[in-house]
Amino acid sequence: MTPDWRARPFGRTSVAALAGVLGVVGVLILGLIACSRADLQVIAGAAGMDGGGGASASSGGGNKGSGGSGGRAGAGGRGGAGGKGGAAGASAGTCPSSALAAGDRTVTVQVGATSRSYVLHVPAAYTGSSPVPLILDFHALMGTGARERTSSVYLAVTDPEGVITAFPNGLAGPAGTAWNIGHCCVANVDDVGFAVALVSQVATMACIDLDRVYAIGVSMGGGMAYALACRAADVFAAVAPSAFDLDEEDLPDCRLARPITVISFRGTADPLVPYNAAGTSTVVTGMPLTFLGARGTFQKWADLDVCQGSPSAEDANGCSTYATCSGGVEVVLCTKQGGGIEQGNPAVAWPVLSRHHL
Repeated sequence: MTPDWRARPFGRTSVAALAGVLGVVGVLILGLIACSRADLQVIAGAAGMDGGGGASASSGGGNKGSGGSGGRAGAGGRGGAGGKGGAAGASAGTCPSSALAAGDRTVTVQVGATSRSYVLHVPAAYTGSSPVPLILDFHALMGTGARERTSSVYLAVTDPEGVITAFPNGLAGPAGTAWNIGHCCVANVDDVGFAVALVSQVATMACIDLDRVYAIGVSMGGGMAYALACRAADVFAAVAPSAFDLDEEDLPDCRLARPITVISFRGTADPLVPYNAAGTSTVVTGMPLTFLGARGTFQKWADLDVCQGSPSAEDANGCSTYATCSGGVEVVLCTKQGGGIEQGNPAVAWPVLSRHHL
């Protein structure tokens, strides 16, 4: 494989609830000190949605990462030990007093003992006066957030709507920068915790609608989007992975917090993640993955989301859909005949993603 998404394939959050530890009085005291909400989440684990945790996260040992996301936190305030608008700070709909300037910037966030980074892209159409969606776009094996920012096909569609996009940076594994999707591809790293911490931090910096946070990614980045659907569906409203499939090794850990919309893009001639299941991939030494194949993955998501009936026939974009699923979600597979490592079609994906909220 050559570097970034054109090369090798592949693309939990264990957070402590501050309100559950200190009680309401302790939360109010912390709210008075001169720390941002992101700081509180890092230091003590600010209370998240439905009593879950905030941004501070720690890996669970081994390559498996950590457990479920523990809920949301941050501006826009679904947080709190007893309901909405709790310890994480702002009540729903609250925006920072000053709007972030348009452009790209590199931002760091502390996840346990590890400092992680991402490129934050703010489009010119963002005004900061009303909540907007947030997208996390994950790079492929050997990639970087900056390169994913440059190659992203989504910005042309989402920028005019003022959507903010973050491009996280993976950490070094045996085969280069990678994501811990469970059994592969970088050990002892809590990347789901990183993603949730990133969301919480951006929500303190920009006016984010925490009901509309989405994950996308190409190749191994698509694997990371799947991992978030499996382990952080209480934070992410929907995902759009490309050029990747579910794998047998990580299926036991795919325990959905709720049904979640998944729209996947695959090429029938993908040389790295075969469209049809074709045995075990050993691209990352010592971390084999057995892919389900594109249609096997499609069917598995239909099972996980308790979809009824049969999928639709493929439309003009090659997309087949399970439309009658639990919670009103959708499961979609878009196939490009003869296609290779597909980046996805944002003109198709974004309308699907954006109509689904938490």
